[in-house]
Amino acid sequence: MSGFSSGDGRLQDLEAGPSKDNNDLNTNLDPDADTSDPFDIDQTKNATPQTLKRWRQAALVLNASRRFRYTLDLRKQEEKEQRKRMIRAHAQVIRAALLFKLAGEKGIGTPVTLPGAAGDFAVGLEQLASMTRDHKLSALQQYGGVKGLSDLLKTNLETGIYGDEVDLLNRKTAFGSNTYPRKKGRSFWRFLWEAWQDLTLIILIVAASVSLGLGIKTEGLKEGWYDGGSIFLAVLLVIVVTATSDYRQSLQFQNLNEEKRNIQLEVVRGGRIVKVSIYDVVVGDVVPLKIGDQVPADGVLVNGHSLAIDESSMTGESKIVYKDKNEPFLMSGCKVADGVGTMLVTGVGINTEWGLLMASISEDTGEETPLQVRLNGVATFIGIVGLSVAVSVLVVLLARYFTGHTEDPDGTKQFIKGRTNFDDAFNDVVKIFTIAVTIVVVAVPEGLPLAVTLTLAYSMRKMMADKALVRRLSACETMGSATTICSDKTGTLTLNEMTVVEAFVGKKKINPPSDSSQLPASVVSLLNEGVAQNSTGSVFVPKDGGNIEISGSPTEKAILSWAVKLGMKFDIIRSDSKILHVFPFNSEKKRGGVALQGADSEVRIHWKGAAEIVLTSCSGYIDSNGCLQSIKEDKEFFKAAIDEMAVNSLRCVALAYRLCEKEKVPTDEEGFNGWILPEENLVLLAIVGIKDPCRPGVKDAVKICMDAGVKVRMVTGDNIQTAKAIALECGILSSAEDATEPTIIEGRVFRELSDKEREQISKKITVMGRSSPSDKLLLVQALRKGGDVVAVTGDGTNDAPALHEADIGLSMGIQGTEVAKESSDIIILDDNFASVVKVVRWGRSVYANIQKFIQFQLTVNVAALVINVVAAISSGDVPLNSVQLLWVNLIMDTLGALALATEPPTDNLMHRSPVGRREPLITNIMWRNLLLQASYQVTVLLVLNFMGLTILHLKDDHDREHAYDVKNTLIFNAFVMCQIFNEFNARKPEEINCFKGVTKNYLFMGIIGFTFVLQIIIIEFLGKFTKTVRLYWKLWLVSLGIGIISWPLAIVGKLIPVPKTPVSGYFTKAFRRCRTDGNA
Repeated sequence: MSGFSSGDGRLQDLEAGPSKDNNDLNTNLDPDADTSDPFDIDQTKNATPQTLKRWRQAALVLNASRRFRYTLDLRKQEEKEQRKRMIRAHAQVIRAALLFKLAGEKGIGTPVTLPGAAGDFAVGLEQLASMTRDHKLSALQQYGGVKGLSDLLKTNLETGIYGDEVDLLNRKTAFGSNTYPRKKGRSFWRFLWEAWQDLTLIILIVAASVSLGLGIKTEGLKEGWYDGGSIFLAVLLVIVVTATSDYRQSLQFQNLNEEKRNIQLEVVRGGRIVKVSIYDVVVGDVVPLKIGDQVPADGVLVNGHSLAIDESSMTGESKIVYKDKNEPFLMSGCKVADGVGTMLVTGVGINTEWGLLMASISEDTGEETPLQVRLNGVATFIGIVGLSVAVSVLVVLLARYFTGHTEDPDGTKQFIKGRTNFDDAFNDVVKIFTIAVTIVVVAVPEGLPLAVTLTLAYSMRKMMADKALVRRLSACETMGSATTICSDKTGTLTLNEMTVVEAFVGKKKINPPSDSSQLPASVVSLLNEGVAQNSTGSVFVPKDGGNIEISGSPTEKAILSWAVKLGMKFDIIRSDSKILHVFPFNSEKKRGGVALQGADSEVRIHWKGAAEIVLTSCSGYIDSNGCLQSIKEDKEFFKAAIDEMAVNSLRCVALAYRLCEKEKVPTDEEGFNGWILPEENLVLLAIVGIKDPCRPGVKDAVKICMDAGVKVRMVTGDNIQTAKAIALECGILSSAEDATEPTIIEGRVFRELSDKEREQISKKITVMGRSSPSDKLLLVQALRKGGDVVAVTGDGTNDAPALHEADIGLSMGIQGTEVAKESSDIIILDDNFASVVKVVRWGRSVYANIQKFIQFQLTVNVAALVINVVAAISSGDVPLNSVQLLWVNLIMDTLGALALATEPPTDNLMHRSPVGRREPLITNIMWRNLLLQASYQVTVLLVLNFMGLTILHLKDDHDREHAYDVKNTLIFNAFVMCQIFNEFNARKPEEINCFKGVTKNYLFMGIIGFTFVLQIIIIEFLGKFTKTVRLYWKLWLVSLGIGIISWPLAIVGKLIPVPKTPVSGYFTKAFRRCRTDGNA
């Protein structure tokens, strides 16, 4: 049985959270929701600093450096921003001064200093750095422009550098590598320092020092050091284990950050385009740039078309700068906002402004997550309760002691007014004070917020293996609440392995599509010219006759491959005509164009794009005989051909061209920059159908999402018929009958609706075809307004607003641009939808693991506090002393978190609805489980405390003190055994079988084994430190028996139904009612 029955007979599931409708998930839209609680933050993605400050100030904290370690350091963040502004301002002042100086030099004709040699190169590092940093156009001209500079750097602007190991080493030696020194992470000693700064531990160390001094003074060194020394050792163990755990987490975050920074990009080396790490870029490299790329190093523009650079990361101003021969300098770290181009690298690493900026600031990995904030609230509440209890115990124990009600095991009063000397009284008071402080140590769960970080760090590492790189911690847990995923089609639901399988030239279907013998030479020539020149891809033919290498986007590669089979000679065609102007492919217009001037001086404009969109701009077509025909009467034929291809899941791309009158072609660069390529009266050359098969397993992944209460929506720029066919194939649409508006809708129709209409219709939309990035953003906004928690995938630069707006932005690791990746929360490294589903699974696992840990920790909290309070008030002594409680605290805090926060996700998680973002952290199931276990532990241990001597037949023992020691040792041993066995129960809070999969969790089994072995060592060999005595085997069996009973008790407990309304709901309603009455 994997659940329990609630009042309405439905199964509940703690791991996935209570079952609810999507409409109820985001109850932050409830006007009655109480927003006065500083810990009530359901979304930290774009939270203001004021909001983040509020919850920090409200938290009861005894060790701030530990509690807030993995949250954002607001002071450091402000310092970081100030330093960035200072460096930027400094750079701009230098640049302005140099421009002023150069203007003066021009006036008096001061010559520019000629380059100095650097190793094997005719230009020096300083000259290059100075030229690029200060944008010295005169220096570039002095070197002979970009061509002259490339010669000095031994680079061919067409084929790049040679790129062998010797060449790369020479360049790195002369000009440096594309890395910069980073501030080292904190050392293990720093973590030790932070771990012992816990106020309660410091108080215990002081108390231990006093106890140690008094003990040695009264009992001598041989016997007197045990009391104080044992507390010292226990505190030291807590500090070392805590620091080790935190240090390991820190290393994991460092590794993940390194992975985030390691951008892969394309460079031209030896005539071919190769992918390299950003760290491997060297001076002299030729780097192609396209929309969304990050400029990997400082450099100068070789050539470009409408190349616009967003320099806000360097200048701090959101200003787009257009690059041309008058403004050719490119700065590392900036983003390509529009256009295409090629750059020559002139500065790398620390020799760039970006490198200086990055080296001067340390990357803070801290970040809020909603669970961290809420757990700080829980920890604060428990801490206040624990502090109150500790103060009460201190007052009671001191009152009993000084009134003579506290007795030794043999019946002797510990304090007799006028007889007890000061040293003995002071020592006894220190012991009482130590017990009170230890209760605070156990009661204040500093490890509770850190358990979130622990499970997030574990999840992040495992998600890397599942091809998901987490950029924002909070995305891990928010994904557990996702109610809908808006997914791209190409590459996410499909394989992104495209091939041209159908081709129409004129009204003739070419079969096979790459058979050029069926076409006249004039048509093949025009097609080849259009494909070769109107492309961001390239074709490399090895001189040794090896396989042809084609690079570019999957669509580009498919069309280039088709043209190569038609007989296209890529390099020859590229050299035969000159590119005048480029209109890069635009996801809004769904097409891209290029203006060429051929050897005959004729200017031709080639367009390529979405078939039905290009078709609307065509006035004629070339038939299969090479004759120009009017398209007016045959337009319906072409539309039908496109629809037929789309129904067969093919992506339809049209190739068209037109001639341009010479007088309409600009004559200078300024004219070209403002020239809009003519896009009417086109002549259709061909329509090709590109097959991109569905990914294997995507149908199963979509079904898993549907079963988990997560609706999958496809948002694609493709033809609506293609989108419908793929959606049916993937299982997003269950049948063709469902494919009616608004279930399937065009982006154009959706964007024309009013805000209110969009909000109403968005819930019904399953497929959106021919959508633009702005349509995707509108859909995300409408869904979020309707209460959905939205995850959205995106790969293009224009997807950045939607990725930023969504609750979880998922960018694509292979096809995604750097702009998209930076706007996202998680990068899907293999672009696979199945990996997105794994992220949902891990998100739910994070929440479930935290709840398991809370249940386990609160059980220990309640039991330890009640046992000590009741015993202290009734007898003036506590059965669990300071050292024992510190050991329990270690089991509970660090070891418990390690064991339970690293549980792998189960299939159960994906069989329930998403977790509501405002679901209570402590559910009714958890209250039932923890109260049952705590009640059992308290009852059994209090019975042993008050009647233990009789039950164990120790009443008549002549050595009264030994009898008490045996009883208290049994209580301590049984208490620890209860925690060890209850740790198994906490693994599966709602399932009968709590052992399922336990043997596969080696860390859990290791921690249980370590705890058990250490407990044996403590009881049998460390008695003088822990004030325990050795137990004979029968009492060990009794301890184990008391612990084991928690298993059948848990099974019985799980059969008890719980109310549907959360316990906290009753108190919240009562509080609101009181507040309303008060206001009235």
